[in-house]
Amino acid sequence: MGASLGPDGAFLPRSLEAEELLRASDSSLMDLKLRRMAACLLALLLLLEGGMFSESPPPSGLLEKLCQYIDLHQDEFVKTLKEWVAVESDSVQPMPRFRQELVRMMSMAADTLRGLGASVHSVDLGSQQLPDGQSLPIPPVILAELGNDPKKPTVCFYGHLDVQPAQQGEGWFTDPYTLTEVDGKLYGRGSTDNKGPVLAWIHAVSAFRALEQDLPVNIKFILEGMEEVGSVALEELMKKEKDGFLSSVDYIVISDNLWLTRTKPALIYGTRGNCYFMVEVKCRDGDFHSGTFGGILNEPVADLVALLGSLVDSSGHILIPGIYDQVAPLMEEERKVYEAIDLDLEEYRNNSQVEKFLFDTKVKQHLEDVFSKRNSTNRMTASMILGSQPWTANINDTQYLAAGRAIKRVFGVEPDMIRDGSTIPIAKIFQDIIQKSVMMLPLGAVDDGEHSQNEKINRCNYIEGSKLFAAFFLEMAELHSQQ
Repeated sequence: MGASLGPDGAFLPRSLEAEELLRASDSSLMDLKLRRMAACLLALLLLLEGGMFSESPPPSGLLEKLCQYIDLHQDEFVKTLKEWVAVESDSVQPMPRFRQELVRMMSMAADTLRGLGASVHSVDLGSQQLPDGQSLPIPPVILAELGNDPKKPTVCFYGHLDVQPAQQGEGWFTDPYTLTEVDGKLYGRGSTDNKGPVLAWIHAVSAFRALEQDLPVNIKFILEGMEEVGSVALEELMKKEKDGFLSSVDYIVISDNLWLTRTKPALIYGTRGNCYFMVEVKCRDGDFHSGTFGGILNEPVADLVALLGSLVDSSGHILIPGIYDQVAPLMEEERKVYEAIDLDLEEYRNNSQVEKFLFDTKVKQHLEDVFSKRNSTNRMTASMILGSQPWTANINDTQYLAAGRAIKRVFGVEPDMIRDGSTIPIAKIFQDIIQKSVMMLPLGAVDDGEHSQNEKINRCNYIEGSKLFAAFFLEMAELHSQQ
């Protein structure tokens, strides 16, 4: 074993054999198995401290050449991710500085796509009016396309380049906007959500371009910069583009979720949706002095605690009457899919860093009723401020079959077929607007920590994910030709 400093100054343990392989100019002389080991050199040395991907059959033909190219250029790909992570594209904090960074991030992505030969259009969405009266620019949405062969399927990739807030003083081990590699893990805000997966798509395309190979599918990109705050104005744009940019789209792919484990890929075919409610209990416009008025009036905080405590019991069961009546029953076919999922609950608990789960197996009228029984003199209002529709897809669609085959070729395993609690609202919007198949094809491991401190993506996931997308293009083309 040797060691070296990576381009970001991180200490990189390195296999001497693999190092020689990566430097080899005549790749045809490299042993196939060792070359595949070199593909994710750092991550395979200490792969997540808990296991290794199943041995996959070596790729053949064009895919072998594509994988080889991606292997030999992985340091360049990591460098590009570092450049993208360095942009503080925070859409959550409504500050002009961050909006300027978002605009810069979208411009960088547009330039990258133009470098691949894509036709790129940056759509100006105007300004956002905030409750405090200030107006901030909405970063442009990028619409890009490569190829328009009517004989090929058209796959549209959606991704976002905005991130959640991050500061080193809030629990980060490193500067969140300086991509730092430790033991094959690439730490930085946006590394897994969603800059890494967006770049993996781009790298897959660049591999075809570099080898002067025709893309097997037509590819379109939709990249936005406001996903973390509800995809402001995106739905309206997609409706306008239904008969334009979206008219030729056959399939839509989203890579903005995580696997169920650290080591086994997954395909996501459903999300549960969400509802955000604001509950306010008000006594009067000004504050009361607790020493003077405490004990002689209904304190709003006591009412609020009682209201919130009435929603869920200690076992996690929602107490709102009738809320479970609209839950779809679990069908036998889906039960069989769940039984095949490779989930170790103890490992999942450890990855989540919680002591105990509530279970050991794989909201307005109610509030008004509870409040009325308290006979309080205060006033209560409940309003839903944000909601996202649930989404499900047909796992027998062509692109799900193609993605499953691609995962098998690159990772050597069948994917877990799962539904996810992390709702991506645009999935349902796309499905409703263009009435075409939508699929979630994640790259991140369960412990990547999206939205949290020390967010990361494993080098192996990033690089093998680029190969996965290249394989997916090939599988899509083959299955499409058989229809």
